[in-house]
Amino acid sequence: MNRTDRLHALTEELRRAGPRGRTAQRLAAWLEVSPRTVKRDVGALQQAGIPIWASSGPGGGYVLDAAATLPPVNLTPAQAVAVAVALAGMRDAPFAVDGRAALAKVLDVLGPQARAEAERLGGRVWVRSGVHDRPDPAPVVEQALASRRVVAITYRDRRGTTSRRRVEPHLLARTGDRWYLVGWCRERDAPRWFRWDRIEAADLTPETAPERDPALYGTPPPDAHAVRGS
Repeated sequence: MNRTDRLHALTEELRRAGPRGRTAQRLAAWLEVSPRTVKRDVGALQQAGIPIWASSGPGGGYVLDAAATLPPVNLTPAQAVAVAVALAGMRDAPFAVDGRAALAKVLDVLGPQARAEAERLGGRVWVRSGVHDRPDPAPVVEQALASRRVVAITYRDRRGTTSRRRVEPHLLARTGDRWYLVGWCRERDAPRWFRWDRIEAADLTPETAPERDPALYGTPPPDAHAVRGS
């Protein structure tokens, strides 16, 4: 999640919380950033004119003025549940934080009757979440892919040996119940698949990742497909 998206998600989470507000610690855990980052983001929103107030005392945090609203969205309860099912089954997936923010936004703008029906229907669908944890460097890798920037990663191979790599991200792929970062490794001067859960650290560089022939990374199997909005 880049900073612009994070600021938007932060605003919507505070709007959702209403007068109860949210603590910096809770917001940080939800957005997968530090409390200091949350405080900086809140300051930026306040400077931009967003009506966010700090509440003091035990359990104090940040509160968004009730005047902040969202335009309505026209989704059926079944469509809302479909989004929830897709997200719940892959909590380690790329852009999972953005997905949770999107789902909360969808549920918030449903009418009372539609939301009640979505919650009733959702209670009749069970999923078993994946056993793999979402790696801490995931937000940086996601930002590198979204902004087409070279990312420097610390990677642990199957023998447990760590190395530092500069990678041009090409795509994120799931196969064999694992997520992978597929990209061009500058150190090996070749395409590589880096297992998502073995990326121990990641730093975004200012360098733009060049376009390369997709065929360099291999041909997807017939049953594989890209995630698209339509």
